[in-house]
Amino acid sequence: MRGRLLFCLLAALFLLSGCKAPSDSAPEEEPLRPEFLESPEGDPEIPPETPEEAEAPEPASPLQELPEEPEPWAFVRAADYVPGVVEELRYAGTDNFTGQVIYHFTDAYLRYGTAQKLAAVQAALAEEGLGLKIWDAFRPAEAQFKLWEICPDGRYVANPNRGFSSHTRGNTLDLTLVDGTGRELEMPSGFDEFSPLADRDYGDVSPQAAENARKLEAAMTAGGFLPYDQEWWHYSDTEYYDAEEDFRPPAEEQKGEKHG
Repeated sequence: MRGRLLFCLLAALFLLSGCKAPSDSAPEEEPLRPEFLESPEGDPEIPPETPEEAEAPEPASPLQELPEEPEPWAFVRAADYVPGVVEELRYAGTDNFTGQVIYHFTDAYLRYGTAQKLAAVQAALAEEGLGLKIWDAFRPAEAQFKLWEICPDGRYVANPNRGFSSHTRGNTLDLTLVDGTGRELEMPSGFDEFSPLADRDYGDVSPQAAENARKLEAAMTAGGFLPYDQEWWHYSDTEYYDAEEDFRPPAEEQKGEKHG
């Protein structure tokens, strides 16, 4: 009887204290606070971006800094696309058949499509330790008129009144072969020599000159250029372009002002 009264007393005390009976089960996990789920500030462990950091643009990709490839008809500086090519534009000085300066720029310019073809020719010749030297490339319309005034002979100067010249189309070159040091190889004649030696009948020149001229012709024709019968140095791209009346390469003084 005494024991039962003691048990009832202890049970009554336990209920009055508000305590729960111990349990062997694991306590329930505390639910995540809302700020950890969709907080506009983000992770409380990471400080928010400053306004300067938030507005700073991402660095540009290196690919975005590369210039776009020109269109085939666009004019480009030959030396930029034909590695190792030598240039000596004769009409930029007085060392030509006229003895006069015909135009005032010293960089050869071509249509981009023509420059690509010339680069392939240059690469093929480089395997033999040879290269190209350009004497004339794009020729402005007024320069062609000046040449015609000095030498109105259709065998050697195109009549600009009949469609200018293939040089004014930007797809034609006057050039020769050079060795690895840039020295010109022996050829049938000098540049712009108005004599039978300039044509492609090599029976009247030395065997070495004939061999070199044929080597140049083989390389150029394989690269997509057509030779001119009366001038061993003259080649035109098989791709046709209209004569250009507006484009002018920058003159030396203009380039100096631009870069100076």
